[in-house]
Amino acid sequence: MAAVHPLSLVRPHAPLPYAEALALQQDLAARRASGSCADTLVLLQHPPVITLGRNADPAGVLATGDQLAAVGVSVVRVERGGQATYHGPGQWVGYPILNLRERGLGVRRYVTALEEVLERTCAHFGVTARRQPGRPGLFTSFGKIAAIGVAVRHGVSFHGFALNVCPDLSHYRWIVPCGLTDVPPTSLEREQGETPPMAEVADVLIREFRIAFSAPAR
Repeated sequence: MAAVHPLSLVRPHAPLPYAEALALQQDLAARRASGSCADTLVLLQHPPVITLGRNADPAGVLATGDQLAAVGVSVVRVERGGQATYHGPGQWVGYPILNLRERGLGVRRYVTALEEVLERTCAHFGVTARRQPGRPGLFTSFGKIAAIGVAVRHGVSFHGFALNVCPDLSHYRWIVPCGLTDVPPTSLEREQGETPPMAEVADVLIREFRIAFSAPAR
């Protein structure tokens, strides 16, 4: 019989500074690799921050250090793949800490599963979002609505995905989002013409994630 993987949830109530969230991920990933905790989804919001993937071009940050410092935005280089990404209020960021080795999941299949979770979440709110070959994340006819950048250490995933619900899209002017000069950012709010409740979007995301990752491994 295929194994069923239990899944824990960590959902801070207030936006969590990026450094604290990164430390939380690293701690959970180490504990998951040692077998001292279950697979876990961390779902949260951040204060405004820009992150750069491990091989990202610094030129993807368009604002100067002084401009970013004036509005309290830091730039952090992290272990995930991908280029410059913005995180901020109005965006759900998910950090799945999963033992991919135990699940028999390769990175490509794992990323596809995350995209499907996000696609079904968007569909729940009447928004059609699709994958594009060679471009991780989800796209609508208006632009990119969700980003994915993952890392794997000792067979355990960390970093993850970001879904734009109602962030301040003007903040994306600080970067070349995900290195894409031809695709503007979009959000559920822009697509719908109204703002869906953040809590409701989180509930749908969690439900879809549980369906995808609590099921028996294949």
